Amino acid sequence: MTAAFNDTSDVVHFIHGERVRGAGARSQPIFNPATGEAARKLVLGDAADVDMAVRSAKAAFPAWSDMPPIRRARVMHNFLHLMNRHRDELAAIITAEHGKVFSDAQGEVARGIDIIEFACGIPQLLKGDYTEQVSTGIDNWTTRQALGVVAGITPFNFPCMVPCWMFPVAIAAGNTFILKPSERDPSASLFIADLFRQAGLPSGVFNVVQGDKTVVDALLTHPDVKAISFVGSTPIANYIYETGAKHGKRVQALGGAKNHMVVMPDADIDKAIDALVGAAYGSAGERCMAISVALLVGDVADRIMPRLADRARELIVKNGMEQDAEMGPIVTREALERIEGYIAEGVREGATLVVDGRGLKVPGHEKGFFTGGTLFDNVTPEMRIYKEEIFGPVLACVRVKDFTQAVELINAHEFGNGVACFTSDGHIAREFGRRIEVGMVGINVPIPVPMAWHGFGGWKRSLFGDMHAYGEEGVRFYTRQKSIMQRWSESIEKGAEFAMPTAK
Repeated sequence: MTAAFNDTSDVVHFIHGERVRGAGARSQPIFNPATGEAARKLVLGDAADVDMAVRSAKAAFPAWSDMPPIRRARVMHNFLHLMNRHRDELAAIITAEHGKVFSDAQGEVARGIDIIEFACGIPQLLKGDYTEQVSTGIDNWTTRQALGVVAGITPFNFPCMVPCWMFPVAIAAGNTFILKPSERDPSASLFIADLFRQAGLPSGVFNVVQGDKTVVDALLTHPDVKAISFVGSTPIANYIYETGAKHGKRVQALGGAKNHMVVMPDADIDKAIDALVGAAYGSAGERCMAISVALLVGDVADRIMPRLADRARELIVKNGMEQDAEMGPIVTREALERIEGYIAEGVREGATLVVDGRGLKVPGHEKGFFTGGTLFDNVTPEMRIYKEEIFGPVLACVRVKDFTQAVELINAHEFGNGVACFTSDGHIAREFGRRIEVGMVGINVPIPVPMAWHGFGGWKRSLFGDMHAYGEEGVRFYTRQKSIMQRWSESIEKGAEFAMPTAK
């Protein structure tokens, strides 16, 4: 395992190819959640810092967008090589500030690298359509062109992977990019920016502005920012979408989730339990694709609950840099208190608390932001722990009578991000995939995060906007289509034409 991340220098912005403190006078601590101690200081930006980054990106755009796509792809390939070389260093940075176990951080980096590798194929992805002789002497073709300066606002739970959903495709397509990472774990953004500079990316093409709502609002209202990508909670996603659209920007805003996993009576119980434990408690439940509700159909509940409870009690919770850790701390003390507040609410509402993770203390890390895995049984759809996104290691089990009731419950929920069904019945699997109103579906796959070339996105109040992240959807989001019709003078008939042109 690589050495732990111990940098104590201030986290600043990255603008026009170099680290800068900017004009902002505010700062805040960055905590190591395993120790509960402040490890670094984050310099918070303001509107002036955003404007400086936008001006740099705008100045860099003409030359970068005019560069042949194959040359942009070569820079991206250099960056890919550097990311692969330094992947464990980046994973250690993530564990130090987020808290997830090191192997999980390695997996996050690997999934981010997948998108970079996909973006290296941008020459093929930007190809348009061509029709010869659409009318007499006229040819018609389409092309896709970059938007200009675009921005990404990303969450704490994936400080490498989620930004990589955005900037590799945007930059490879010819845009210039401004990243506003989470203020909870921002160091990964600077590490990535340094690697991009080493890869030969021109100054101004990729910029990082640290900050909070002040920076977000400045990006949303700046007239030279053409598009905004966001991943976070539904209330903020709604705000991002409405504010950005009001100011004439293209917006994709991915919101919250309440992902269900249906376990049918014919499912492989051992595999279903493994899936629930990993998907509910992995990364301390701080994933937008975490399973937070188990819909147990028929008699499967009585068979699965005792074993599920044993597994929840046996979770190895400790500092994520320790090799045997299965779950690390919660990202902040405030998040820990919110999660444990939901557990108390579930008890008040009448759910059966089978395993209570509250109050966990890890030896040697008594000040860390730790909680254990929590398991509820007999949860009902009226309860807050069923309806609301907890974003922590809390699994709510709901007993349902049959497959139809399970599908109805999922389709009635306001979120539609991810869902899974465990079954041995091919007909049930087919009907589940067809009938479920959720954007990402797993059949015997608990966390169905699509691969780099397919694209990520939910339905209902889990996505605001028309296009999913990365994949070909990402290429469409970061470019706009232009249609060109052409003919030459030899084929033009003399005289004005006053009728609507038609194919002749």
